[in-house]
Amino acid sequence: MTGGGAGAGPRASRRGMLGAGLGLFGAMMGGGFFCTRVAAAQPIGAAGVPVVDRLSVRVVTDSYHHAFEPSRTVQGVQVQRLGFAVAPGRPPRHTLQNEWGLSLHCESVRGQETRQVLIDFGYTPETLLNNLMLARVDVAALDGLVLSHGHFDHFGGLVGFLEANRGALKAGLPFYLGGEECFCVRELNVPGEGGGFGALDREAMLSAGLAITVVDRPSLIGPHAFSGGRISTASFERVLSPTRMQVGRQGALGCAPEGLSEAKRTLTVVPDDFEHEVSTAFLVRDRGLVVLTSCGHRGVVNSVRSAMAAAGTDRLHAVMGGFHLAPHQPGYQRETLAALKALNPDLLVPMHCSGEAFIAMVQAEMPANFVRSSTGTRFVFGA
Repeated sequence: MTGGGAGAGPRASRRGMLGAGLGLFGAMMGGGFFCTRVAAAQPIGAAGVPVVDRLSVRVVTDSYHHAFEPSRTVQGVQVQRLGFAVAPGRPPRHTLQNEWGLSLHCESVRGQETRQVLIDFGYTPETLLNNLMLARVDVAALDGLVLSHGHFDHFGGLVGFLEANRGALKAGLPFYLGGEECFCVRELNVPGEGGGFGALDREAMLSAGLAITVVDRPSLIGPHAFSGGRISTASFERVLSPTRMQVGRQGALGCAPEGLSEAKRTLTVVPDDFEHEVSTAFLVRDRGLVVLTSCGHRGVVNSVRSAMAAAGTDRLHAVMGGFHLAPHQPGYQRETLAALKALNPDLLVPMHCSGEAFIAMVQAEMPANFVRSSTGTRFVFGA
């Protein structure tokens, strides 16, 4: 484990954070645009991470959907597929939509308490809103929103989602993210695919009444989930830079330089190293950790180890999300799979940017632990 042992370092740092509770800090910039109050998420306390009795994860948006895949149970996890939206006496009108993006809806239960969070928002609001409707997700019941990192295929649907649900979301709904870097204007830096890659709209978030909440250290995400904070790059994994960040304000968009790390704040253009990326995790009673990597730019193994360290456990139930292995060579993918095997997860669900070659490797080498992601699918843990 990173830092020696399962969570020894993070637990020591937790003791130093006790009593910090919910802090506030201001980022001040000219014109008043960056004069916003940002909440620091509640740190993980001495009691450790919360334990939930049951967790369901719905794939709201992914790149693939197969309407005829059967529901089944894998490693004690119910895999409930969503096929056609049909009803007696009328022809179908809507269908699930797929796109290059990711969005996950999580519902957790602890005792009599139920909480819901939406992680990432896909590439377009049209797909997000359509699929939320077909999955019958009640956005008024959401207790939090999470953004894994500042890429358009993870926040592109956000503004349209907020506009469509104005007045329906809970007042002061927390919006969890890894830091100021999420707001930087970005350019795509992929050969043959250069160009603008958008920016997270801070004004739209504040106008919707969201409470921007930073989880750049091991922190709680509501009362049920948690983040391992900034993801250490201590393994063999390499961080690619498919985008570059513009430091500073560009019109109504952009990031405050003083909110970035000292090495970046005086620069104009910075290749992305995803220092701001965060994953979301749940500890399911008698099962272990469920880690939602979202994209895994910092490395899927690094993401999982960070969550394990924050939770102080080596028991890994499931790893789900993008593993960002599509751009890597087969040898690197095999090394990653070997490292994941060593972590001994019950279930692996590679999504989004994991790549078809890696998905085929997992299916061939870990058939009893593999489930193919399909838009609309609901995974139920601890049922």
